[in-house]
Parts: sequence; structure tokens; C-alpha cells
Amino acid sequence: MRPAAVASLGVGGEIPRVIRPGAFILLLAAARPLAAQGASPYLPLDHWAMPIVEHLITRGVVTDPTPLSRPFLERDLIRALRAADTLALTGAERRAVSAILADLAPADSGAWGRLDAHLSTLTSNSPLRDPLEQGRALPVHQFGALRGYVSGGIDARATLGNVVLVTDPYFDTRLKADPDYLGKKDRAIAGRIAEAYLAAQWRYGDLFFGALDRNWGPPAVQGLEVSPAPYSYDHFAIGIGTPTVRLEGLMTQLDDLADTSGTVAHRYLVVHRLLIHPRGATTFSLWEGEIIAGPGRQLEPWFANILKLGLLEQYDQGSKMNSQLGLDLTTAAGRVRLFGQFMLDDIQIDRRVAGDKEPPSYGATLGAQGALGAGGVAWTAYYTRVANLTYRTPNPAEAVMRRGVGLARNFSDYDQATVTASLLTGPGILFAPEVTVVRQGEGDFRLPYPPVTAYPTTPTIFAGVVQRTLRFALSASRASADWTLSASAGVHLVSNDGHVSGASKTYGVGSLTVRYNFHRAGALR
Repeated sequence: MRPAAVASLGVGGEIPRVIRPGAFILLLAAARPLAAQGASPYLPLDHWAMPIVEHLITRGVVTDPTPLSRPFLERDLIRALRAADTLALTGAERRAVSAILADLAPADSGAWGRLDAHLSTLTSNSPLRDPLEQGRALPVHQFGALRGYVSGGIDARATLGNVVLVTDPYFDTRLKADPDYLGKKDRAIAGRIAEAYLAAQWRYGDLFFGALDRNWGPPAVQGLEVSPAPYSYDHFAIGIGTPTVRLEGLMTQLDDLADTSGTVAHRYLVVHRLLIHPRGATTFSLWEGEIIAGPGRQLEPWFANILKLGLLEQYDQGSKMNSQLGLDLTTAAGRVRLFGQFMLDDIQIDRRVAGDKEPPSYGATLGAQGALGAGGVAWTAYYTRVANLTYRTPNPAEAVMRRGVGLARNFSDYDQATVTASLLTGPGILFAPEVTVVRQGEGDFRLPYPPVTAYPTTPTIFAGVVQRTLRFALSASRASADWTLSASAGVHLVSNDGHVSGASKTYGVGSLTVRYNFHRAGALR
């Protein structure tokens, strides 16, 4: 929410005194755990087993350990897989569950370590991670000729009682061609550390510091505030509560950006959410996110405090920031699981003066998923939209992005309808067809905010010429703990290509990945 007139959900003011976030974390770490329990690493979102696990959860034969959070803790997933009703699983699914459990089960109940090494090749006609980014984000990129990329790395992890340590350095030649990656590209190969964290976990709470891809919200679609759209970044996180009620917080420093005067501003992201999981199949969360920015600014403790509502603190402290409020929900209606999201970025209640007449900015998703008969087919369908001015404000330093990539969705001013299905056949062989329709306006949160004089003519959604993309795709994979072979092929039928009226094109989309995995695990003496 931009700090605008009093009629808006946002207020201006002086920048208050500051405190370094490290002191806040040290205070949290000093708290005595309520009860002891061993720590567990997170299962990465790109782990070979994740597509199979999501298929099983979508089909309803495995209970989702954390319905509105990804990634899983490995111990939570192991517990869910062990509790699966084997009579409801197909033969291929039973074999897949056994293979996943064999790969994830710790080798020792005490101090335990694991080392994974992987090497993979990718052949694709696009360096982007998301094929639907083509022709939408700024600048425009189109599909090209097939190119080959090579990647490899080492994933080392150790569990020591209530503490887990993980690091995953890797190299990837694709990074040099990906416009979403802003790291160093003037070397023969590019590399980064996808995961590197230290986590302390107890029965009623946990502390986290490090880099990890996260998604907050229904897993079928990227979250409206926290998602894996940007490359993983270092952050502090805290969680406290029970399986029924849990309070969580996340905070990080973002890259500096210039404000409207050209002055460089320090920027921070703070997100709080309350997760509630009553008895039954319903889980929902209430959350708020803030982008805090200003020249020489540091993270104030009243925003880092997870027991406070940041929007009220904005009013109380007279601070300037960009706030979002949201709700995520998943529930069951018979054998179908329903899910939804809603985020309010800014809305004008009083429209008396010109500055009150800007269009609302918001994001929303509605979807459903379930099983198709008894043949082992899972399906997901959803509709989502993000308004034109969502994720940006008159102060460009308050945009909800990191290094040019959205912290939540990587696009605004669009809507999307997607239907997918999945079927597990044979030993880890998964087929997944997809049909998607995207309507993309010319709005983008990387663009300047419109002036007040343009508010009456600024559309709520679909600015300028709307590009329409109809995507048909099929992916197939054969995954195991030792090696993975995955392929994806599709076609994009695009009208108003590049936001040019009447320009229609058809693009072929394809990729082939071969990955070899090697691991050793055992007790640490």
C-alpha cells in the first residue's frame, strides 16, 4: 500500500530511529525451547521427488504436511508418506513412495550427515525458468534456437540434535543467459549457492537464517507475497506455535534502489503471517507484508516484531512503507480440494480529490484440485489475476521486487487460467499435460507509477494492448534417487505478440534435462 492521502490505506511520515536486525534475532535465539525434538532439513523445491509428492497430495492419497507452505521439512514428509493408505495407491505410486522413503530416511537417529553430488545437462530453446515469461517481463525475450547448458554441484547437510546445517553450491552455464539472474556473468561459468542455512528447531518453535526458496500460499500457484520467483536470498525467519495455530515471520534486506529524487534508498522486506489449521481439512492464513525503504534507513524493531501488526505500526510511528494484506485458504468439498488467495495492495475509500482516484491494486486466485476416477489421475484448475498497479508505488524504491524480479509474482497487469493433470506410471514415470491461457497487459511493477493526472484514465487491469497466450504443453519425467530424465514440449499461440495489435505468432517450446545424482549418508562421529 503506498503512503498516500489519508483516504488510502497508507500514511506518510518521518523515518523513525533504527536498530540492526541481528540484535533482534539474538534476542529470539536466547528464548528457551519449550520442548526438545530433533531438527530436520527442508526438502528443496527442485528435489527429484517433489513432482511425485505433489501428484500424490493432489490426488488426495497423501496428506499435505503443510498445506500453505513449501518447502516441506523432510521429517514431516516422511511422516505423511508413511501414513498413506496403501490400498488407495496404485502400484506405481506404492513403488514411488517406497523409493522416496528409502532416499530420505536418515541413516542414524543421532548426529547425522549427508553429501549429495549432481551433474546435469539441459537442452532448451529458452534460458528462462518459466516458459510463460516470454514476451511479458521487461525487457522482451523470445524463444530462440536450441542451446545446451551444463550444471553440477554438491549438497552437504548435517543434523546435530536440534540444529541442521545445509549448503548447496553449484555452477550452471544457463545462469549466464538468464536475464532474471543478475550475478556475475563475465566468467566461463556462473555459479551460486541455492541453499545455505542454519536452522534450530524445537517442538513449539524454530529459528532460521540463510538462503532457501519458499512459497507461502497454495502450492499450485506462486504466492502473492513470498514465492520462488526470485533466486533464493538470505533471510531471517521465526515460527512459533502448535499444529493448530502458528505465527511466522520473515525479514531480509533487499537491494538498494533510487527513489523519485534519485537518492539511493536502503530497502527491507518484512512478512508476518498467522496460520490456523483447525480439525478437518481446512487451513488458512492471514498475513501482511511490508517493503520498508528510505535513504540511510535500517530495519526498525517495531516492524520486525511478529506480535505486532505492521500496518498499525505504520500509523503509530508515522513511518513510510508499502504494505500488503492477504489471506490464503485451502479446504475440502467432498473429494475436491478448494484453494484461494487474496491480497490487497492499495484501495482508495474516499474519492473526493484527484489523488484519491487511482485504481485499486490487488491479487487473487481461486482454484480446485482432486482425483479423476480411480485410475490414478490427479487434476488442478485455477484462475488468478494481478491488477495493473499491484506491487508498485509512486516511490520506485518500494516496489515488491529484488534485483528486478518480483518477490511474489514476477508479473502484474495479467490474468491466467490453467488446467493441469498428472499420472504416475511405472517406476517414477510421471506425465503432466497443461493448458494455460494468459492475458497480459502492458502494466509492469518495474515501470514508473502513473502521475495523479493520469489516474482517471489508468485501467485497474489490462493497460495498453493486451497480449494473449494460449499454451498447450506436455511434460514427462522418469525420476529416482540416482538419475532423472525429464522433457517438456509445448506450443504457444500468441496474439498481439509483443503488445502489437494484430501481430500473431506461434512459438514452439521445448527442453530436455538429464541429471545424475550420487549420495552418501551416515552417522557423524
